[in-house]
Amino acid sequence: MKMNRITIADVAREAGVSLMTVSRALNKKDGIRSETREHVMAVIERLGYRPSGVARSMVTRRTGTIGLIVPDVSNPYFSGIAHGVAEIANQRGLSVLLCDTEEVSEQEIDFLRVMEEKQVDGLIMAAPRQPSEKLIPLMARYQHVVVVNRVFQNDDNFMASGYVVNDDQVGAQMATEYLLSSGHKRVAFLAGPRSSYGSQQRFAGYKMVLERTGIPYKPDEVLHCPPTVKGGAEAMSALLKINPRISAVFCFNDMVAIGALQEAARSGRKVPDDLSIVGYDDVPMASWVTPALTTCRVPFEEMGRLATRLLVDRFEECAQGCENIVLQPELIIRDSAR
Repeated sequence: MKMNRITIADVAREAGVSLMTVSRALNKKDGIRSETREHVMAVIERLGYRPSGVARSMVTRRTGTIGLIVPDVSNPYFSGIAHGVAEIANQRGLSVLLCDTEEVSEQEIDFLRVMEEKQVDGLIMAAPRQPSEKLIPLMARYQHVVVVNRVFQNDDNFMASGYVVNDDQVGAQMATEYLLSSGHKRVAFLAGPRSSYGSQQRFAGYKMVLERTGIPYKPDEVLHCPPTVKGGAEAMSALLKINPRISAVFCFNDMVAIGALQEAARSGRKVPDDLSIVGYDDVPMASWVTPALTTCRVPFEEMGRLATRLLVDRFEECAQGCENIVLQPELIIRDSAR
């Protein structure tokens, strides 16, 4: 049986008031007595009236929806960012349209077009992988964009983008310095995808410490891999074949580090006695594995919150300020590195 949708006209008729009065009551506008507002709201509740999002968007020119594009929502880092975005969006009465590229960077282009078709009010992109020349023409179509964990430089001719990033160069320096100060003569780096801004920054910090301490950089001790447990295990296996005597490894993220732990166990190496491993991000499972991971803590949920607040500030023409945000990592020392 088809049910007729309750309209604003039905509410006005039942309450015995004008359409304008109902509209003022719904939108909390002045020009209506408090007892009239209470009467109208009681009728709305009794009839079960719900305002049409389409009709509202035609008036406000907003859909009440923001878009979020992430590389892999199964990765605790990105699910944490998504949780932070959803928390603030819920507080502000916004819905979130989530798109997961599943680490297929070409999907970013497709999802940017999808978000445009859905007419989202603003967009948050977490760690986009595609090159600037492909992303910027599509991102520039949005009035409000905030990027997490990537910086588009001024020469990219894309000034509309705000950003929230972690200082990954500093984090990588902290991790590398810690391993060298523990007595290791060489530190290998299991890097993430080549297209990852975070991986590029962490590599830069890693290499900076080698140069500063006079340790020769060896390209064969830097292996790129998918940012997953499987990717870390395979990269660790390859590294041990290249240099079986390596004693310290810095990993792109904790998932890679957990894969490295697994491969170390399979190869008969004890962590940290034979091999020290340091991760990055401090996802929850970093403290659950054995041995617990030494890692660099990144406040990824807070990054999601900050990105959403920054986006909403842009809706309001930066009434509360629209400064880009750079967060500092923290080295968390546990049991996986001596």
